[in-house]
Amino acid sequence: MFKICGSRLVALNEKRLLFSAANVNIRCLATTSTDPSASKEPPRHFGDLKDQDRIFHNLYENYGHDLKSAMKYGDWYKTKEILLKGDKWIIDNAKASGLRGRGGAGFPSGLKWSFMNPPGWEKNPGPRYLVVNADEGEPGTCKDREIIRKTPHKLVEGCLVVGRAMNATAAYIYIRGEFYNESVILENAIHEAYKAGFLGKNACGSGYDFDVYVHRGQGAYICGEETALIESLEGKAGKPRLKPPFPAAVGLFGRPSTVTNVETVSVAPTIMRRGPEWFSSFGRPRNSGTKLFCVSGHVNNPCTVEEEMSIPLRELIEKHCGGVKGGWDNLLAIIPGGSSVPILPKKICDDVIMDYDALRDVGSGLGTAAVIVMNKQADVIRCIQRLSSFYKHESCGQCTPCREGTTYLQRMMDRFVTGQGKEKEIDMIWELTKEIEGHTICALGDAAAWPVQGLIRQFRPLMVERMQKYQDELGKKVSYGGWVENSRVLDGKVVGAPKPHIH
Repeated sequence: MFKICGSRLVALNEKRLLFSAANVNIRCLATTSTDPSASKEPPRHFGDLKDQDRIFHNLYENYGHDLKSAMKYGDWYKTKEILLKGDKWIIDNAKASGLRGRGGAGFPSGLKWSFMNPPGWEKNPGPRYLVVNADEGEPGTCKDREIIRKTPHKLVEGCLVVGRAMNATAAYIYIRGEFYNESVILENAIHEAYKAGFLGKNACGSGYDFDVYVHRGQGAYICGEETALIESLEGKAGKPRLKPPFPAAVGLFGRPSTVTNVETVSVAPTIMRRGPEWFSSFGRPRNSGTKLFCVSGHVNNPCTVEEEMSIPLRELIEKHCGGVKGGWDNLLAIIPGGSSVPILPKKICDDVIMDYDALRDVGSGLGTAAVIVMNKQADVIRCIQRLSSFYKHESCGQCTPCREGTTYLQRMMDRFVTGQGKEKEIDMIWELTKEIEGHTICALGDAAAWPVQGLIRQFRPLMVERMQKYQDELGKKVSYGGWVENSRVLDGKVVGAPKPHIH
């Protein structure tokens, strides 16, 4: 939310919900202990997940991705029994496990699936759809690609189990167009499942009919938003819909549908087999389970790894990635959840843990758990400028605040990279992000605003210092908009002003 692991815009409007209304929606889920001894317990350390507790055993391709290998390591085990227990049992177990959406929003999965089964849903005959969002396009995110490439049968089996929970008749897996090899692997896995009788008529001998289809996108980041994805599946331009109606009421082809993430779907069968208590034993309350973390940037060994929720960020990087290049003291900042969440400086990264609530409390978010590490050799202003350019390019142009706002964000950030501006313009760009955030149909505008807000919140002194250095080297004051003597506008940009080689 977010591709953008090279990664996706995911569950955008749900992500907006968590950032803008977390104090209302998430705290409502909290349970308060009445045990007076609870406060006396020593704080638990999270992390160090054991191999027997990993759901994705094949992240490092220790075995093949074919059906025989998948079954050898537990996939498709007692799937028939799970299906026969019915939709209510599956949803109740998902709720009890504490599973929250892994696509970036963190919305409670069991609750989301239950929206497909309102009272009297049986009186609405016709097809019902599960739509799996595999359009992973958010910079830094690569977990879903790894699942499809190395453990495709977890996704296929997950489609069947989650589809049964919402009484769906079919699943559409919308996969990013650039993932050609992954789509071939996924198609082969689906073919194997059909051949074995796990899909189609009387799936797994349960009496439940269920089909799975793969649809390839064309690399549009906006199609990671659930309603834009549905529009694209229907053959229309990938532009988000106004809500309500929500997809659970009027979704794909006008039928009840639920859009959910690859990782969320893939973990469902294991939770049903091992029990919700097992899954909820990992991580803090309301932040349960295991999670795929994809770490990139200035680390010695970039990787995608499965770990326990609430693991300390520093431990995640040093244990699985060989540490920051140049050592932890050489760390400048980290984007903890994909490019659409605010950046955090080293002083916060020293102690923060990786879960939804902890990162929200420090002004960022878990997002897709795509950790982007920057050491002191990185130009943090240039990095955020690059993200602003990405969001401007990927805006569908439907909403004026996003279409025009991302353009102005990019132009201002282009100047700020060299310091071509005045300090008050930092306040102006902050106000601009506030006019974009929350004023669009989907949350792409929010995703464009948050990185800039994070930069200003954490690195404003650096921005001011660079502007002052630019003026000192130029020998004259810069006006608003980067104007100096002999400046002019060309192709919408201020040109003619000398740009000292600051970097």
